[in-house]
Amino acid sequence: MSASTNGHTAPTTLGALRASGHVHRPVKHEVRDNLLARMRAGRERFPGIVGFGATVLPQVERALLAGHDLVLLGERGQGKTRLIRTLPLLLDEWTPVVPGCPVNDHPYEPVCSRCRTLAAEAGDDLPVAWWHRDGRYGEKLATPDTAVGDLVGDVDPVKLAEGRSLGDPETVHYGLVPRTNRGLFCINELPDLAARIQVALLNVLEERDIQIRGYALRLPLDVLLVASANPEDYTNRGRIITPLKDRFGAEIRTHYPHELDDEVGLVHQEADLVSDVVVPRHLVETVARFTRLVRASSSVDDRSGVSARFAVAGVETVAASAQRRGALTGEDRPVARVCDLAPIVDTLQGKVEFEVGEEGREREVLAHLLRRATAESFRRTLGGADLTALTDLFADGGTVESGELVSGAALLRGLGPLPGLAELIARLSPDEDTGETPGFAAAAVEFALEGLYLNRRLSKDTVDDRTVYRT
Repeated sequence: MSASTNGHTAPTTLGALRASGHVHRPVKHEVRDNLLARMRAGRERFPGIVGFGATVLPQVERALLAGHDLVLLGERGQGKTRLIRTLPLLLDEWTPVVPGCPVNDHPYEPVCSRCRTLAAEAGDDLPVAWWHRDGRYGEKLATPDTAVGDLVGDVDPVKLAEGRSLGDPETVHYGLVPRTNRGLFCINELPDLAARIQVALLNVLEERDIQIRGYALRLPLDVLLVASANPEDYTNRGRIITPLKDRFGAEIRTHYPHELDDEVGLVHQEADLVSDVVVPRHLVETVARFTRLVRASSSVDDRSGVSARFAVAGVETVAASAQRRGALTGEDRPVARVCDLAPIVDTLQGKVEFEVGEEGREREVLAHLLRRATAESFRRTLGGADLTALTDLFADGGTVESGELVSGAALLRGLGPLPGLAELIARLSPDEDTGETPGFAAAAVEFALEGLYLNRRLSKDTVDDRTVYRT
């Protein structure tokens, strides 16, 4: 490990480190100082976190400034782990360590027996290596098979076989927590840890040390411990034992995005969309509204929540449906349309926990909520638009055919010349690259047709992959 400071090579010995004026700070002081520096400079503290700016993040900042270990408590898919993984950015980019130390000792204050011996022998010639902050973050999912040895440590049988005595501290194999000494450690889904395993963390949080089996070993730890928990597990399937809850300095509740724009922003940030497919904003908004309606539905078990991944997977499925149509019809850059929304009902059904009384009606419930979401998006974007030219097409019994396998160009040919099409497109606020394409024009027309149908101004017949709008 190497590093540079202000363009100069970093010190490589203890004497050179002292001469450089380096100051050793405990990890919580380091996080606090760097957080304050970012706040004063107006720099982003938690990149990629959407919808928590006025609620969760101020609480996290207060906890970090207070030097508290913390628990993030919230339903699935609320971004708890994503938030935790931004915290290492508050560590120094590089920090000195004794090379080869299993617990990352600082050269000024070595704590393990190996490094203390080396420091006594080498003095100012003690070698110094540099540890990047990316390596100072550790994470463990609390699976049922997690053991005390995984988190804290255990006796290493290989070292015993080499002839070392059982009382020799060098026979200890350190677990994940001590190996993240002088860093930040996260335990995801903490309540899923068995109570006897949670007990092993009591000393880490209070006395800031570890004890391994029968060893007379007290290893002082310098670590910021953060955990995540789901309220359902917190109260029912598992729980955080009372002494451990008492040792965390802060418990912070997370939540799903309060605002639709935050939900849309989260989808745009997280969805993995291919560059040759366009998903117009009004469809992304429709999926976001659909997610929020499902989340608020009395038919859905609100204890399990509806993850933000629900909306992300929905938009990705919409894009995939458009891409499939493009491959089968020869469209160069397919644009998603209303007909691409229907497949998400089947795709997302398994991601929702319904109330017991809704058994057998799951698909019906989701399809109804998707129609509601589409109608709400139509009212918001085209509610005041003059669609007379479109409805006049049906005055003499005309029809318009659409569907999953009908290309945008084919839909427009069946439609014929449409006065006011440019205004309709403008109301949907397309970007410059897609607004004038046949694909987006078809998407705008089909969205308007679906809105008219949902407002009972048109009828619609669907057979297989074909949809026909008529008067």
